[in-house]
Amino acid sequence: MSVSILDMSMSLDGYIADSDDYLGGDDGERLHKWASTKDDSLQLAGLVGGFETEWKAAGAVLAGRRTAELMDHWGGSHGGVPIFVPSHRPPPPAARWGYPLVTYVNDGIESAMAQAKAAAGDRDVQVRGGYTAQEALRAGVLDEIQIHLIPVLLGRGRRLFDVLPIEIELELVRVMNTPEAIHIRYRVCR
Repeated sequence: MSVSILDMSMSLDGYIADSDDYLGGDDGERLHKWASTKDDSLQLAGLVGGFETEWKAAGAVLAGRRTAELMDHWGGSHGGVPIFVPSHRPPPPAARWGYPLVTYVNDGIESAMAQAKAAAGDRDVQVRGGYTAQEALRAGVLDEIQIHLIPVLLGRGRRLFDVLPIEIELELVRVMNTPEAIHIRYRVCR
């Protein structure tokens, strides 16, 4: 059965991007440096590779419109899997005519997630975007949250969980420590 997973790098003070949509630091990639580490001990232990394997094993992606457009819809294919974008506005021209694996869904997050899970089959659905994650939590269609907690305080920007309508209980699934991040995975309790 397909599981929907938000997988996001986040600063210790809760930010996923600065106010200009960069990922922190002078080069704009501070929050993702852990994934490209050259530390041989991490590579040997397979930790970074294990996360890469999880991402590549997904059967579909559910991405917020802002995220999808900032990433130019990953060129129309997120590793060869379909991309579903919940949005009340029509897709831009590239997503409409040039990216056959991108589907804009205009009847709500529940429908978008159902379509993504159907497309994924037994594989997971990777969720991308802070607002979309909040909407999925609100609708009860997000199953798991994996946070890569980066040891930096950005002090400004876009928070991952800025506004939630209710308290949401989480069950700890795993914690892994690396020099570049603490990787925490939770199951959303229903």
